[in-house]
Amino acid sequence: MEKPREIALLAAPARQELVDTLEALGGEASVATLAAQLGRPADGLYYHLRLLVRGGLLEELPDEGDGRRYRTRADKGTRLQLRYRGGRNAGAAAVEKVGSSMMRIAARDFAAALKRSDVATEGAEREVWASRSKGWVDARDLAEINRLLARALELLQKPRSASRDKLIALAWVLAPLPVRPSRRGQDED
Repeated sequence: MEKPREIALLAAPARQELVDTLEALGGEASVATLAAQLGRPADGLYYHLRLLVRGGLLEELPDEGDGRRYRTRADKGTRLQLRYRGGRNAGAAAVEKVGSSMMRIAARDFAAALKRSDVATEGAEREVWASRSKGWVDARDLAEINRLLARALELLQKPRSASRDKLIALAWVLAPLPVRPSRRGQDED
């Protein structure tokens, strides 16, 4: 997806969650299944689903007796991806809103997870984790960070199976920061 109007559709957390959930369910699901997964009434989803269909991100499938079904426009086994470039343009402005929405969803997911007593908060089985770090990297370090993030996405995008029964969300922001001179007007080593 690279058209600003398509990207802007995902600035609403409800629509972003619908697409994420649909993709986590294999790219196709009924409204009843989506409602159950999101813990929301189906009636409240139709408005957002119609907007996503009109915007070309989802396709409504014929009702075969199990209610309305929807499918993402992504090819089978893949997920929708945003394409954008930096700068002052409509695409970047739309992506900024989507990113803010992602962070709101992540904050809500994190807060809800912290309230549960059955979640792992440390070790290899850790399910709840928030962190922010900044530091200096070279081109190889940056390439490795991007490789690891791509691998995390790859792991999350595998289809559900009997052994893959834990649903998790992962959100992050990678952003270059401006380098500011030290107070003395010199960069420190």
